[in-house]
Amino acid sequence: MSTEQPKVSNRGADTDPSGATPSGGPATEAPAVTPDGSAAGPTSVPPAAPATAADVTATPAPAAPTKVDAAAKTDREPKDAAGAKDDVKAEADATTKDTAKEKADGEPKADGAGGTPTAPVGGGVTPAPDDLFRPSERARLAAEAKAAARARRAEKAKAKADARAAAKAKTGPSAKSDAKAGPDAKEGDPKTAATVGAMTVVQKVTLVKTGDRWSAFAPAPVTLPGRIRRIFHAIGRGLIHEWTLAAVGAVVLAVLMTWPTLRYPQHTIPQDIWDPTLQAWQMAWSGHILLTDPTQLWHSNAFYPERWTFAFSDTLLGYAPAGMIGDGPVAALVRYNIIFVLVHALAFFGAYVLARQLGAGKTGSAVAGAAYAYAPWLLSQAGHLHVLSNGGIPLALAMLARGHGWSLRHGYRPERRHAGWALAGWFVAAWQISLGFGIGLPFAYVLALIAVVAPVIWLVQRLRSTGPKRPFGVKLLLADIFGGAVFAATGLALSIAYFKVAELHPYARRSVGDLELFSPPVGGFFTAPPESRIWGELHAGAREALPWNAEMTLLSGFVLYALAAAGLVFSIWTVRQRLFLLAAVLVSAILSMGTQFFGGTFTYIPLFETLPGWDGLRTPGRLAIWTTLLLALLAAGAVSALVVRAGESVAERVPARPGPWLRLATLLPLVLVLVEGANVTPHPIVPAQPAAFRQVDGPMLVLPSNQGVDQHVMLWSTTRFQPVVNGGSGFTPRQLTEIREATASFPDPASIGYLRGLGVRTVVLLRDRVAGTPWQTTIDLPVDSLGIQREDAGEVVVFRL
Repeated sequence: MSTEQPKVSNRGADTDPSGATPSGGPATEAPAVTPDGSAAGPTSVPPAAPATAADVTATPAPAAPTKVDAAAKTDREPKDAAGAKDDVKAEADATTKDTAKEKADGEPKADGAGGTPTAPVGGGVTPAPDDLFRPSERARLAAEAKAAARARRAEKAKAKADARAAAKAKTGPSAKSDAKAGPDAKEGDPKTAATVGAMTVVQKVTLVKTGDRWSAFAPAPVTLPGRIRRIFHAIGRGLIHEWTLAAVGAVVLAVLMTWPTLRYPQHTIPQDIWDPTLQAWQMAWSGHILLTDPTQLWHSNAFYPERWTFAFSDTLLGYAPAGMIGDGPVAALVRYNIIFVLVHALAFFGAYVLARQLGAGKTGSAVAGAAYAYAPWLLSQAGHLHVLSNGGIPLALAMLARGHGWSLRHGYRPERRHAGWALAGWFVAAWQISLGFGIGLPFAYVLALIAVVAPVIWLVQRLRSTGPKRPFGVKLLLADIFGGAVFAATGLALSIAYFKVAELHPYARRSVGDLELFSPPVGGFFTAPPESRIWGELHAGAREALPWNAEMTLLSGFVLYALAAAGLVFSIWTVRQRLFLLAAVLVSAILSMGTQFFGGTFTYIPLFETLPGWDGLRTPGRLAIWTTLLLALLAAGAVSALVVRAGESVAERVPARPGPWLRLATLLPLVLVLVEGANVTPHPIVPAQPAAFRQVDGPMLVLPSNQGVDQHVMLWSTTRFQPVVNGGSGFTPRQLTEIREATASFPDPASIGYLRGLGVRTVVLLRDRVAGTPWQTTIDLPVDSLGIQREDAGEVVVFRL
């Protein structure tokens, strides 16, 4: 019978946690291995039971001791730093060779006498190779490796702390005695020996490894980024976000599509030099007066001595913050040109965001933004900044839809509600209405309609639903109440001034006759303005048939019409949603025709006579903004469906992405829409301010006075904002008409007395404008007998009363 000791199973099937064998014989002594690989003295190891013949046959001979065991029996006397490094290197080499050999043999070798397996540092029994593939075994090994790594880090931290403490001790009163441990220390000095011993311990703790053969399985330590790096990462993520890219792209596109607006912004202005100069003055006045005397906002320096003159037309009050920057006519022109570009960018961005919120894809949303911002009919409105400033409409609708968790494609999703977005939507809507009621009033009624209909639909669906019912949300309800109150208060505060103007000037009210003059026929939807680069000359004959073509050329774009028609057949929207959009398009188009659709008896006229403020809208054709927006959403559905189909067609390819031709095909609608929106808008040079305007005091009258000259005078007054009798706006006050008639013979005693009675102290005659007027012959006559002073200031003649 063989006396060979049987092998101990690596899986622990034949041993209990205490190490005793099933037979329970006396224990033998075997050296234990510490975490750093050194022998820690004998430990109790139970002897093996007598082996049977079957055991001898089935059990192989024990393996020879490995290098790790040899290293464990070596003397562990203190060594210097070089010796410690050599030990660590030799120990690591031995471990690496043993691991490689175990992999080659297919099972781990037993170490030590009697075939006792070497225990890993983390405790437990070394697993067999097939155990390493078990998830539980891998998890255990990973946990042990993490524990070992934490122990090493703790030892290193303690060693560093000891080293710092030793360094601080040397800087104290005993620095001279401690210096003996340096290069000049004498051999045999007790202090020197103590210092060298301490240094040896520090070196040994720092350099000797723990000998964990499973440390390779430990995950790499995760280094958390610092606060500055996190800030930069957040900024980087924000810069590449879809909304950031869309906003930047919208601005770049606006600069290109409106070029050369920013080529000479201090000298030129888009379209013409009349209404744009009026609006440049409006922005300058609002910014100036809000900084100096906000109580006089509605009583501007123009139309002296009238009151509430700032409300004679749409005010663009929402641009007042921009008006606070700079002063004078040049600053007003630069400001106007910059905002002219930005309103196109905002219109593109707003429509893009709305289409995305409703469920359209990126390419389809880009088509919607381009179609809405660069529709050909808007080129005829290039001189009306308050009409072009419509980007807040789709942006506010998108924010409100996002805040209420609603999407046209996906319906109502309560989990996506966000009170902050809803509140922001109400604020944007309030800002939009502050730009003017010409565009803002219909928008206000649309929001009011949504505010009435949406809760009813939500309540009906809630009652019909059989699933769990989620509450509307207190925060969202409060956001709607507060935001709606801000919106209503803004509209009410602005309307007070306009109602006051209507009270003081009842002749300024619009009539049905005004509607008939500005109501476009159905042919206007297929006629482009002369500023269109593609269709301008081709549609010259069609424009001649229109009585007021500036307000009747309402072509939204033939490409947009085709895409919207395709969206009725092929779209991401459902059939019901397409029909809803189509019905909304027809309603908005009919309202845009004013009295041209069966006299407007059942369409526009009831709104004109019933809704408060609607009688102030004399140009129904501007409601084509809503027609264009709804057509853009239909087109976005078609283009988005096209992109989805293109992605499905290449799903089986390797790699699964569309080729260049397919990409070009999906971008072709966007390119065509932008090409059709190209313009040839003129950019005339604005007359420069006469130098005398920077010194002349008011109240003053500039002659000759008419709508065109007076708007230039208003712009020239932005240096000092002195009161001026001149003014040009949505209507002409009767008093201004009387002043023009009374001063036709100036300078004479009657006109001088009349002006003195009004409080006018200065009259300025423009030499380059008097040709063909009564002042052509009287401008240089002596005035000594009239009791006034005459001063020739070059391009102007100043009369001081």
